[in-house]
Amino acid sequence: MTQLKYRIGTGYDVHRLVKERPLILGGVNIPHKTGLLGHSDSDVLIHAIMDSLLGALAKGDIGKLFPDTDSKFKDISSLVLLKEVVKVIKEENYKVNNIDSTIIAQKPKLSPYINQMRQNIAEILNINLDQISIKATTEEKLGFTGKEEGIAAQAVCLLISEEI
Repeated sequence: MTQLKYRIGTGYDVHRLVKERPLILGGVNIPHKTGLLGHSDSDVLIHAIMDSLLGALAKGDIGKLFPDTDSKFKDISSLVLLKEVVKVIKEENYKVNNIDSTIIAQKPKLSPYINQMRQNIAEILNINLDQISIKATTEEKLGFTGKEEGIAAQAVCLLISEEI
C-alpha cells in the first residue's frame, strides 16, 4: 500500500536596495534605479523559496548550504542555487507539490514580470505553472519596504513523497 508523506516549509528573506546593482527577482532582471545588495544576486524571492524548501526538509536555511563567506557564491545567480536545492529535495525522495509566495516592494510594479518568474522557477523545480503562485504587494509606504529601502519576500511550500 502506498502512503503519502507531506512536509511544509516557510521562508523569508530581505535585502537592502542600493544604487549600481541589478534588481533580480525570480530570475528576472527588472529595470529599476536600484537593485538588491548581497553576496549572491540577492534574489529575495528565490531565497525565500529555497528557505521554505530546505525548511520543509529540516535542512536549515540557504546560509547553511551556501555560506556568504564562500567566494564561489559571490554574485552567483540564485537560479543556480535553486538547482542545488532541487538535488537535495530529490536525495530526500520528495518533490514539490506547490509553492505560494509574496514579494513585498513599494516599487517597481512587478505584475508585468510575474509570469516569467513563475516560468523560471517552475522549469527548475520541474513543476507546472499552476503549482507556483507569486504575488506582489506594497506596504502602503510603511516600513523599510514602503520607504523603498529594501524588498522582502516570503514563501510557503508543500513537499510530497510516496512511501511503499
